[in-house]
Amino acid sequence: EAGTAAPKPPQGEADASLVHDLQDHRWTLQTATGADGKPLDALLVPDHPFVMGLDGERIGVQGGCNQLSGGWRLDPGNQLKVGPLASTMMACEAPLMAADKAMSVVLAQPLQASIEPGQAPTLRLLSPERQTLSFLGQRTPQSLYGAPTRIFLEVAPQRVACTPTPMPPTTCLQVRERRFDDQGLRVGEPGPWQTFYGEIEGYRHQPGVSTVLRINRFNRSQPPADASAYVYVLDLVVESAIIDKK
Repeated sequence: EAGTAAPKPPQGEADASLVHDLQDHRWTLQTATGADGKPLDALLVPDHPFVMGLDGERIGVQGGCNQLSGGWRLDPGNQLKVGPLASTMMACEAPLMAADKAMSVVLAQPLQASIEPGQAPTLRLLSPERQTLSFLGQRTPQSLYGAPTRIFLEVAPQRVACTPTPMPPTTCLQVRERRFDDQGLRVGEPGPWQTFYGEIEGYRHQPGVSTVLRINRFNRSQPPADASAYVYVLDLVVESAIIDKK
């Protein structure tokens, strides 16, 4: 049986279809209300929605200030139970810090889970205090494309003009491949700079900032004629540096 300190993956009498739906989607918080129906403002910081992912036996939540992570399980009766959450240690504005604390308090309780199916399914979590959190689901790249390839890309501080056919004139990222060993040390020389047509999911480019990104690259089995054969998803920002304009 799962211990209280580190819940194990769902098993036994847990609803297998619900487990798969939980794991196959990323869940973005849409609404959060108390027993009185009023919004739980601490969880609803404008432009900082919580996004929750349940990958294997781990749960990750991001949206306030820090990344929250821990173990989880789904009990018979569809109760979601989350173990103690670890947190990264960044300091942010007070509302974001308060949002992390409020989310940790909610997730520390057993939560009744249900999913309303659809193209974009809705996950509802109900706490013993009748707080209700509603999340909108989006399929994960892993569930759509299978296991990724891990690569590292350095992104130049400035975008460049480009015209990817048949799109109108626009700007693109410039990237070059980097390599690191198992200890996280750089090896070899960087690859050549290349124009990157498309975007990296989860990455927002800041002009004047050079970054090295750890990327999950997914293969599309049947890409559209005007699309890349790959899907690029940000996994981690390895390095960043402000580069002065010359």
